[in-house]
Amino acid sequence: MPTVTFIYVMAAAVGTFVIAAVVVGREARRLDAVAPRSVYIPEEAVEFVAEYLPQDSQARLTPSDLEQLLTFHMRWLHSKGLQPANVVDRRQDITSTVVIGEDTVVGYLLGEADRDGIDIIDDVDVVNVVDAHLAYFTAIGAVGPKATTT
Repeated sequence: MPTVTFIYVMAAAVGTFVIAAVVVGREARRLDAVAPRSVYIPEEAVEFVAEYLPQDSQARLTPSDLEQLLTFHMRWLHSKGLQPANVVDRRQDITSTVVIGEDTVVGYLLGEADRDGIDIIDDVDVVNVVDAHLAYFTAIGAVGPKATTT
């Protein structure tokens, strides 16, 4: 009888292992298809961008101005389809390359800043803010690689 018991124990162990392997494999495949979660925290973004900016831009922009510029930048990204509304467990379904040109976003931010009454002393400040904001996106893993020019 001990041999039969041993066979049942071994069969149960093998069965448990197979079930666990199937479940883990299925979940790993599901999670591989889901885009990694990048969490954008506005306060953290403002702090990161403020520290990343050159000293001249830091001196000219108040934290309030900087926060407004980042908000405008996020609105611009949303209007271009780069900030989807539903991102929880979203599958990686981007099929086309999206290229962000600095000229268009800087022009948009300058227009929004002028409309909102933010006194930008130098256009270079806006370029620096966009560069720093994109660096923040890279730091949190929210953007892909830069496109190569041909």
